[in-house]
Parts: sequence; C-alpha cells; structure tokens
Amino acid sequence: MFMDEAKTEENKGPDHRRLGYDLDLFTFSDLVGPGLPLFTPRGTVLRDELLGFSEELQRKHGYQKVAIPHITKEDLYKTSGHWDKFGHELFLVKSQETKDQMVLKPMNCPHHIEIYASRPRSYRELPIRYFENTIQYRDEKKGELNGLSRVRSISIDDAHIFCRLDEAEIEQEFTIIMEMIKEMYKVFGMEFRARLSFRDDSAGYLGDQKNWDLAQKTIEDVAKKLGLNYEVAEGEAAFYGPKIDIMVTDSLGREWQCATEQLDFVMPERFGLTYIDKDGKEQRPVMIHKALLGSFERFLSVYLEHTNGNFPLWLAPEQLRIATLNDDEAIVKTAKDIMAKAAEQGIRAGLDDSNESVGKKIREAEVMKIPYTVVIGGKEVESGRLSARGRSDLPELPESSIDELLQRLSDDSKSRK
Repeated sequence: MFMDEAKTEENKGPDHRRLGYDLDLFTFSDLVGPGLPLFTPRGTVLRDELLGFSEELQRKHGYQKVAIPHITKEDLYKTSGHWDKFGHELFLVKSQETKDQMVLKPMNCPHHIEIYASRPRSYRELPIRYFENTIQYRDEKKGELNGLSRVRSISIDDAHIFCRLDEAEIEQEFTIIMEMIKEMYKVFGMEFRARLSFRDDSAGYLGDQKNWDLAQKTIEDVAKKLGLNYEVAEGEAAFYGPKIDIMVTDSLGREWQCATEQLDFVMPERFGLTYIDKDGKEQRPVMIHKALLGSFERFLSVYLEHTNGNFPLWLAPEQLRIATLNDDEAIVKTAKDIMAKAAEQGIRAGLDDSNESVGKKIREAEVMKIPYTVVIGGKEVESGRLSARGRSDLPELPESSIDELLQRLSDDSKSRK
C-alpha cells in the first residue's frame, strides 16, 4: 500500500514516501492506524540526530529541559482556549477509574504553563526557558494525511519562554532564537526568509486588541532590528498571538514553513500567571513559543526531498559500509575489528560479509546512499591501509590507515560538515 501510493508521485521528483521506503526509514501500519508513523532503527537515527541537534542548540542558550505526560484533563484546554478552537481535532480518552474526560495533548504550552505556575516567581528568575522534544496528537482528517508531511502524531522540539513585558528583554529572546535558527539551517544548507504572521479582522482570535497591536508592533520592531528579510501575512497568526514564521526554501525551489517564534499575551492572562517585580508588586509575564525544526515529521519529509536521501555524514543512518572481498578468515576478522573500532569512535558502520560479489555489495551501498564504503581484501589486511569509496556528492578521501580514516570520519561527523 505504501509503495503503491509513493509510485504515483515517482515522476514528479524526489518523494519522501518512496525515499522512506527505499532507505528503510519509516513505515505505516493499518493495525496501528493512518497518520501514525513507525520509525525503523535507521529512521530513529535521523530522529535522534535531528532532535539532538535542536536540544544541543537550546541547552547552549540557557533552555532547561522538562517532561510532561501525553494526556490531560479537558479542563486544561478549556482554560487555554484550545478546546473551543480545536475541539474537533482532539483525541478524547476515557478513564475507567474516574469521571474525568481526558485528552491526548495537541499542544504542550498549557502543560509548560502549569510548571511555571507551580510556585511563586521573581523577576530575578526571568526569563525562564523550558524546552522538550515530545509528541503531540491531532485528529487530522484521513483524506488530508500525506506521508510524514501531515500526520496524527507530531514530534516537536517545543519551547516556551516566560519573560517580562520589556522590549529589550523580548528582543533579546527573539535574537537568541534567530541565532539558533540561522545556525541550524546553515548546517542544513537551506535558505530562508521570515513571514510575520499577524491577525486579520475575523473573530477567531483571543485577547484584547490593544495587546495584539502591541505584540504585532513588537514583533515587527524585532524583525527590523534583526535585519530579517520579511513580509507581513495577515490572517496567519496563532489564535493567541502573532508570530515570526521561518519560510525555508528547498533544493527544488519550494517554500515550507518550519521554525516559528510566537509572542503571546493571551495565555499568561488566561492562566493568571504572575511574577513579583523588584518593587514587590505582582506583574504579568509574557510568553514566547518557539520551535526550531517545528514538526520533526514534516521537516524530515522536506529534508528527505531536499537532499534526495543523500544525507550529510553526520546525519546518515549508516555512515560507513564495510564490505568483505570474500569469506577468508583474516579478511572477516579485519572487517569485524574495524567495526569494533568504528563503534568506539561513535561511527555508525555496517558490515556486508555476504556471499555476494563485491560489485553487488558496492551497488547495494550506493542504493542505500551510504556516504563511504571500504572493501576489505588481502591487500588491506596486509597493509592496514584503506581506500574509502565516497558517495558521488561527497569528496574522495585519500588512502589512509584504519585509525586515520575513522578519526577523519569521526571529526567530520562531530563538526556536522
């Protein structure tokens, strides 16, 4: 079923569904349900590396990791306003122990708000920055589901900042976020522009118009000070606040909304959030919502097609393929020794010691788009030197010792070249 669906798009350029199947990255199951992707070991490497990159950037900039449950009482989303706005998209869960109506979380911000609200806060603590990589759930229409680009279980590198209503402090937080976005998408080799997503005159927004005007002015002032290439899009705001959406351009010239940063006056008011200022008075904080990748699944669908599955070395599920020339005992032992050394260096290596010809082994590595392949024969056993065959889009590496090759791969991977 999955391949048949992907083949219908085969002549339109790279298709992430076909690539996901060919490279053994993810699958779907009728027994599990539509829109609920299952990531294979290879696909889970991508997940861990991408979300790990996001986490690394956030920790570097003072974000603290939190963890929340996947369900909540409906009251949480009634307080936040999500129940009225997105009630038709909620998965409802019945408890067998209580009369509580439970919900699979479609958003993480109300949970993070409750962590903030769990104790009194002082202005000295602000800004407080919470982040986590977690899954949220939305009951998308079956006809709108499309591979990884539209799913029902959404992995997101979500974060929420609680800060003072102070232009300098808000600007500082948006500047930090943009620094992370620039660093991340430079590594991905993807250009982007900013879209200022503002409200229109429709009735679907929460909060006071004065706060909206202030939030939108603050957002645009920040965009100007940061020198962003931006346009204003009315009607694209979140229901609780305006945002800067990052519009990424892929190698096919298509534009996608990935990262986002949103300024929110509404949620702190609905939840009654406060902090004590330097004069001992209660004040209302503002919130900034942000994601660097956005939906991991959606980003991966974009990035798969952007790269046609030719992942850079640091991200490749299998970075090095070791192929034996034959089943000679010394050759197999050398190959396994290299595998062990690669594991020590943190290199993801695979061994092909099958009875197939070397040509077929190399072709198999090419089909799986593995960055580097080395063939181990008698010459390599005797000399202890290797020639790594690079994927066509990667630089050829000079012949080197086993240790030199592995060190080079390890260094390049760690630096995300």
